[in-house]
Amino acid sequence: MLRMEDAPPRLRRSGIRLNGRQRAVGFMLLTALFILGIVLCSLLLGVESMAVQLEQRNLAPSWDHPFGTDWLGRDMFTRTVKGLALSMGVGLIAAGSSAVIAAVMGLAAATMGNTADRLISWLIDLFLSVPHLVTLILLAFVSGGGMKGIIIGVAFTHWPSLARVIRAEMLQLRTSEYVQISRRLGKSRWWVATRHMVPHLVPQLFVGLLLLFPHAILHEAGVTFVGLGLSPHQPAIGIILSESMRYLSTGMWWLALFPGLSLLLVVRAFDVLGGSLRAMLDPHRSRL
Repeated sequence: MLRMEDAPPRLRRSGIRLNGRQRAVGFMLLTALFILGIVLCSLLLGVESMAVQLEQRNLAPSWDHPFGTDWLGRDMFTRTVKGLALSMGVGLIAAGSSAVIAAVMGLAAATMGNTADRLISWLIDLFLSVPHLVTLILLAFVSGGGMKGIIIGVAFTHWPSLARVIRAEMLQLRTSEYVQISRRLGKSRWWVATRHMVPHLVPQLFVGLLLLFPHAILHEAGVTFVGLGLSPHQPAIGIILSESMRYLSTGMWWLALFPGLSLLLVVRAFDVLGGSLRAMLDPHRSRL
């Protein structure tokens, strides 16, 4: 039986297989271009299309209005793109804040002794035992809703899983030989944490941030959908979907279909981006 290694060079070239790292880079480029396209479209599209134009209301999708228009004549394509950009901005701030909390908690658990480790592990288990969507809604309500409430709610409910990963990584590094040598040489815990542990923490933190991003966007849209999120005057996806529920029974299906599908594509894009980056940084998966 002819193996690929025994085949002539021309045949081997025709049967090229990409390894895991090359596939990850390809997926990252495609998803990054897709996300960048949404941001650029949001910047280039003016607000004129979102103005009330009653003579163009309730129009089905067409070349002039790819996503149709709503009951006030506003272009749904412009509203959807603007809403996606707004959701990505809120998700970036919320996921970044949550990642910072996770990094601080994970480092503290691994470097500040057994008492701090037990306390932080108890906090992680406590937050993970409660459905974080319920906690998010409560925090958003207590914080007064709006963008501030969403950011606070997401930041304080999405850190435990990432903190557990960082804690496990730091505990493994704490027993490594070069860390033990530094401690025997009299280096402080802060010196060991900043010089030896933080450089290993940055890739994990970046991947965790990208994987938190889709959850932050979805939960922002969900809380806004029930009326506890962003202001109704902002073109957020949750508001667009909430408003469209009143008109689905009248046959205006495009008001919910295109914004909802766009939201799922963006969430999936960030999920693929984070998974591809994790596969690229993993030396075992990158060779597959």
